[in-house]
Amino acid sequence: MSDMPDSTNLQAADRTGGEDLIHALHQEGIRVIFGLPGVQLYHAVMPLLDYPDIQFITTRHEQATTYMADGYARASGDIGVSMIVPGPGLQNASAGITNAYAASSRVLVICGQIERDKIGKNIGVLHEINDQLDIVKPITKWQSRALTSQEIAPTIQEAFYQLRTGRPRPVEIEIPPDALSERVSHLEYSPQYPETPPVDGAAIEEAAALITEAQNPVIWAGGGIHTSGASEILLRLAEYLQIPVLTTPEGKGAISDRHHLSLGTPQGRSTGESKDELRDFFYTCDVVLAIGTRFATANPTASQTVVQIDIDPEELGRNHERTLGIAGDAREVLTSLLEAIEPLTAPHQSKKTRFEALKNHRYNNPANHVEPQHAYIQALRANLPDDAILVTDMTIMAYYSRVHFATYEPRSYFTSSYSGNLGSAFPTALGVKVAQPSKIVVSVSGDGGFLFNSPELATAAQFGINVVAVVFNDGAYGNVKRDMKSLFDGKSMGVELTNPNFMKLADAYGVTGIQAKTPEEFEDALKRSIALNSPVLLEVLVPEMPSPF
Repeated sequence: MSDMPDSTNLQAADRTGGEDLIHALHQEGIRVIFGLPGVQLYHAVMPLLDYPDIQFITTRHEQATTYMADGYARASGDIGVSMIVPGPGLQNASAGITNAYAASSRVLVICGQIERDKIGKNIGVLHEINDQLDIVKPITKWQSRALTSQEIAPTIQEAFYQLRTGRPRPVEIEIPPDALSERVSHLEYSPQYPETPPVDGAAIEEAAALITEAQNPVIWAGGGIHTSGASEILLRLAEYLQIPVLTTPEGKGAISDRHHLSLGTPQGRSTGESKDELRDFFYTCDVVLAIGTRFATANPTASQTVVQIDIDPEELGRNHERTLGIAGDAREVLTSLLEAIEPLTAPHQSKKTRFEALKNHRYNNPANHVEPQHAYIQALRANLPDDAILVTDMTIMAYYSRVHFATYEPRSYFTSSYSGNLGSAFPTALGVKVAQPSKIVVSVSGDGGFLFNSPELATAAQFGINVVAVVFNDGAYGNVKRDMKSLFDGKSMGVELTNPNFMKLADAYGVTGIQAKTPEEFEDALKRSIALNSPVLLEVLVPEMPSPF
């Protein structure tokens, strides 16, 4: 027999706005909330005592609530929930909201407010910020305020509708404490599941003709492949026409890097004149099928034709004029596209020899390797199972991994996308691990970035979130330092760091600390860290490193 409260037997007068909020979240399938309770949220948090199947994970800083919700959402394909106090709480959380916005992540931010009769009065009550909704407007898809208990359930319902339709991006709702504490006069709550919009048949036919008639087509796959769950149909299409697949960093794992059609990720800083062999190959392609990507870093030539598939119509053709756009879910559109292609042409002969030669020269030629980055990234890949998940920060080793870390499964490699949030990897990885507790999760950070959220080691220890946090310690904001020195005659400013003793820091937080100084030591330390199945801080001492680009 379930120990959940039987809400159908409650009378209307027996439910507060806060109880109605948690009931609605439960009905929507939410089973984890990342939050920090505060005075405006008491009546939102306390009802969770009646829902033992919803886990409330308390963080040590509000930004971690949204980073963790983002990681949870991207790793699970579900919706991540953050709950924070208004004012400074929301402002602290905005870093993670920005990250989720850039990564097209389904995150619901539930924020408190001051008492409703004081909103906008500018009288100086605790956590008051005028026009709080305007703060999050640029970094959310939709935002709203429920002023009364009666408005909470409909607002939640609309929030989930927004999360499940169109481009997945964060939404935010705010609720004043009096709305959470007062009684509500309705009980019924039914989740809304929108229908998938129809695909433009004429555009599909035109795209099918363009692709089948192309002399040298290529696929450019972004993170939308993972959001849509389109990896299987992508592989079927690529194999049918023997079209090679390039991925953005967010799209890594769209198809396995073991497959001969997976060419990998081009260097991100190309201007069209790089020495990257994948860039050279890309510019020989006449038709580009871009899927689930803004196409912002591709930099195609004016003569290349792009067929762009994206759930967000506003993205179609944004970054290339010569574009045939198809708005829709990637999996649905690719299914229709393959069905349109099959009558036009038979399956193409394998191009395995050609593409494996290209891959071998790019990835196994020592001239294309940068040390010591290459040795560390290869050691990392060699000692992780195929389904392990790597979460990367804005750091030299992570930049190198975008190109040289082979990825074999969907949703197994995460970045902060174009937002580029320094310090995001570790808390995001914690959310990933909560979503995928049976998989090995590793974060890669530099010493500077890791310290942005190092107090979340306490969260990992308290809740048993067994992430291996790898910290490459060069005693500086190393990438910035190198850039400055190259631009300013060997000089730099503001980049040297005095760090704590990371082994003592790990011990203070109650997690295991392991240190390595060479790639060989790192390999052994990584094996030990994984075997522990507990939170680990793995520090790797490295010298100033060359550019990974």
